[in-house]
Amino acid sequence: MDFYYLPGSAPCRAVQMTAAAVGVELNLKLTDLMKGEHMKPEFLKLNPQHCVPTLVDSGFALWESRAIMCYLVEKGKPCNNDSLYPTDPQKRAIVNQRLYFDMGTLYQRFGDYYYPQIFEGAPANEANFAKIGEALAFLDTFLEGERFVAGGNGYSLADISLYATLTTFEVAGYDFSAYVNVLRWYKSMPELIPAAETNRSWAEAARPFFDKVKH
Repeated sequence: MDFYYLPGSAPCRAVQMTAAAVGVELNLKLTDLMKGEHMKPEFLKLNPQHCVPTLVDSGFALWESRAIMCYLVEKGKPCNNDSLYPTDPQKRAIVNQRLYFDMGTLYQRFGDYYYPQIFEGAPANEANFAKIGEALAFLDTFLEGERFVAGGNGYSLADISLYATLTTFEVAGYDFSAYVNVLRWYKSMPELIPAAETNRSWAEAARPFFDKVKH
């Protein structure tokens, strides 16, 4: 499978960790957005939304990291790790909810604050900064009395996705230590999630962008 990615991207790193969890080897295709490689005709033919990550499996192209993560699990069907993406409808629904929470709330609010400053030179928006804290408080509540973000006895795709996001928080210099459940969970993930070390090293590629952002 060809995997078009950018190392600093949390969604790309989430897919990379998922592939490691299910034993799928990805053919890495580094895609430099700053050089416009995602706008080349050959890439637009694969993905008209011209975003990363993008996966191509024998001519089948798919983008949006969480969709790719689910596809990798459903295609691989690891028989010894049902917690990753449970077959039980209610357990799977909770995993999906947490994935959508990451996409539409936590990671979205992070981007709303940081990315206008990085890519547009906009001033810091304190209201948007406060919304990040509210999202982290939600996550802290999810983790009350739980080892994993979707509950259960093992890590899931939701843990992988949110761990990638929180790694970007750390690289960006955002202090989330006040959210004790989040911090406890975050510190426990590297021992459980495959390729967590690669996730951390890849995340460092984004550090220069965050160095110029107000915290």
